[in-house]
Amino acid sequence: MRCRPWTRSESIAALSLYCKLPLGKISYRNPEVVDLSRLLGRTPSSIALKLVNFARLDPELQKRHVSGMRHGSQLDRQIWNEFYGQWEPLAYEGEDVLARLRGQPIEVSAKIDFADVPREGRERQRVIRARINQAFFRMMVLSSYENRCCITGIGVPAILVASHIVPWAVDKKNRMRPHNGLCLNALHDRAFDQGLLTITPDYKVRLASALLNADKDDALKNAFLAYADRTIRLPQKYPPDPSLLKYHNDHIFLG
Repeated sequence: MRCRPWTRSESIAALSLYCKLPLGKISYRNPEVVDLSRLLGRTPSSIALKLVNFARLDPELQKRHVSGMRHGSQLDRQIWNEFYGQWEPLAYEGEDVLARLRGQPIEVSAKIDFADVPREGRERQRVIRARINQAFFRMMVLSSYENRCCITGIGVPAILVASHIVPWAVDKKNRMRPHNGLCLNALHDRAFDQGLLTITPDYKVRLASALLNADKDDALKNAFLAYADRTIRLPQKYPPDPSLLKYHNDHIFLG
């Protein structure tokens, strides 16, 4: 029996999931793969194969000789070319497909916290889009680092942060770009944000003098001094852009 052709909306949903999953989690057994297969009325194996075929188009993975089927569909390449690097449209359209399949408003499907979301109007839509973008950025960055802090290796997602190298408000062009992200635990994220530590363009941890000259108690030694000059754990996809790290070194790091 011939397989049912993939549609544009199905492919967008699959590409969105590809961007949010660690490579090692692309499997027909993955609950997120199973959930998408249920929504699309396809087998988990077909979803997993689609994700692998997107991987073959990923320039970051081509450097590592990761490949999918030799001949993927033309639609795969069309969707990839349209959305790769266009993170905001991908984040929203992918979530919109899921919402329609679930028969829910997008803000419900995306599990957005309504505590401070306006009830109606353009501001409501702006906030919803911003929340979807933020969640998508977080998932892209954390999954790329396999949900582990790039400095310490801590692997507890609840205390991990997708840290912007160049702040969200400073650089609109790079605010959704995963190469502008680092996976850090909450403590090191705060120190990075405040300029007490930086990551050099060659991916080494550098501490500010405020930490180096502080009283050397055990907490400081264990949390910061132990990692000085160490190379960070590099991600599977979306390596941090050295030019953005240089901006943090030059404009945010206290030295």
